[in-house]
Amino acid sequence: MSQLPLHLDADVTSAIPSDAPPAQREARWTQEDLDLRNRGMGHAGVARAQDILAKRYGLDSTERAFALLRTVSQQSNIKLHTLADALVRTPAPDFDAPLWFPGRARFGPPPLPGLGIDTGSPGSQGAVLKAALHRVLSVTQTPMGNVQLAQSGRLHLARHTGLNPYFTDFFAFVDAPTTACSQAAAERRQVTVPDVATAPVFDEASRHAILQTGSRAAHSIPLTNGRGAVLGMVSSHHDRPLAGFTRAQLHTLHQTANDVGRWLSWHWHTIVLDALERLHAQAVTAQP
Repeated sequence: MSQLPLHLDADVTSAIPSDAPPAQREARWTQEDLDLRNRGMGHAGVARAQDILAKRYGLDSTERAFALLRTVSQQSNIKLHTLADALVRTPAPDFDAPLWFPGRARFGPPPLPGLGIDTGSPGSQGAVLKAALHRVLSVTQTPMGNVQLAQSGRLHLARHTGLNPYFTDFFAFVDAPTTACSQAAAERRQVTVPDVATAPVFDEASRHAILQTGSRAAHSIPLTNGRGAVLGMVSSHHDRPLAGFTRAQLHTLHQTANDVGRWLSWHWHTIVLDALERLHAQAVTAQP
């Protein structure tokens, strides 16, 4: 998590354990700080995509490029920041090529056993993430948790339940190794934090954000594709310290994460690349 000046806001510190060290009780960011950081991180990727699109196709303004991005995002039923991230990190099409990805192989979505959803719906990423979070929380027996997706070199909060607005604003973006989810992503393995109040992985601002929402323990599971690349993260949060999970629980969580990771890989190589193809076609048409 990138660092900002820390500010005390006494109205939420009551959720922090009374015996917590002073640093934990003074690690709250103001809403203004959070809004400023989140706007900056959220807009940066889209702004970069606008510039690339305008220059690549000779558009007369970045505003016109943004309008194209927004239109294709809506037509393709994918998030604007997802489309922008894909544009930024995908090699450009050949000059004057009618198709961005000629000869691209297509295949159906992989199965998602146990999630109980229709994996064939082209706009179903939200449904898949919702079902994955429900499955993880059912296994870990808690009502609190969240899903993050890996985009632009950081984890972006995509879905959550049972967590208050300060938590979701604070962890809207994670790009530093001071959380359990970033540790799990870096090490490509499940990570359990038995007690957030004492775990050394957290900086005090992150620790505060977790404790004030009522979480005292956490478990993070990476969503990986068939090659082991981390595409996202599912985390459960618990209202009391954890002793750990059984081998059967850990196996189920691992299998669920692998299934969802493979589905996310399919979504990228099918739905997201379809959106880029559509963007390319419309940008060529929009050229002066």
